[in-house]
Amino acid sequence: MVQRIDVTGAEGVRLAAWQFREPAAAAEADPRPGVLLLHGLMGRASHWAGTAHWLAERRRVVALDQRGHGHSARPPAGAAPHTALGREAFVADAEAAVEQLGLAPVTLIGHSMGALTAWQLAARRPDLVAALVICDMRASALGAASQREWEDWFRLWPLPFPSQDAARRWFGEDDPRVERPDPGRGAFFAEVMHEAADGWRPFFSRRQMLRARETWVHDAHWEELAQVRCPTLVVRGLDGELGRAEAQEMVRVLPAGRYAEIPDAGHYLHYDQPAAWRAALEPFLDDIPAPTP
Repeated sequence: MVQRIDVTGAEGVRLAAWQFREPAAAAEADPRPGVLLLHGLMGRASHWAGTAHWLAERRRVVALDQRGHGHSARPPAGAAPHTALGREAFVADAEAAVEQLGLAPVTLIGHSMGALTAWQLAARRPDLVAALVICDMRASALGAASQREWEDWFRLWPLPFPSQDAARRWFGEDDPRVERPDPGRGAFFAEVMHEAADGWRPFFSRRQMLRARETWVHDAHWEELAQVRCPTLVVRGLDGELGRAEAQEMVRVLPAGRYAEIPDAGHYLHYDQPAAWRAALEPFLDDIPAPTP
């Protein structure tokens, strides 16, 4: 079962957190180790449903709709991006979720931008974080050219879509950025669409997504990565956005880093290969030391 819990994030932004529980644990406090799942840019907490299902067999699992995503509130349209949509706000929101929900010492599992949020929180608040999983996120600066590519890509979206299935087909097959059919990618984007008066549109504002990305895309994040002291697993899809050489350098920089690679998977690897994703994570999670009473 899934239970919604509202969290108050930075600047009072209302955040929707979703706790995944086994039915037997629903009526009482869950004393098991805590896990916080952080989706990437344009994602939503429900993207973690498959992962949360097996994690919840042995752990207390919460997935967060980050600000401007899913059922969480959007910052006001005129808010300054470096405060309302900047790195500090996303990290502060994750910190608030851990503290307000009593998840510490927590295992943070982040995909893409959510992984950056996770390792920045682990670096700044090591007292809150027991372990970290980084899923297909680069530590190097992506640069201005990358941001322009995203702006051009957003303009190609044929909104509104006539149906959710049409969105699934476009993102999985017809999008010019797709080199070959990618059902995982199609499913990922179909899930962030909702039915509006004129058709299917994303839950998020594309303008706000660009503003959020603008606040971190020009910077490298190696220094904060090196400050992460907890056990950390770096996972990449063979055809994802994080290259093997960079991923292995990230593991080298991390004081307690480990590496996993998932074949036949792209950026959305937990959608592409859920069984292989689980097989990569479980041995790492099983090795996390139990918290000291």
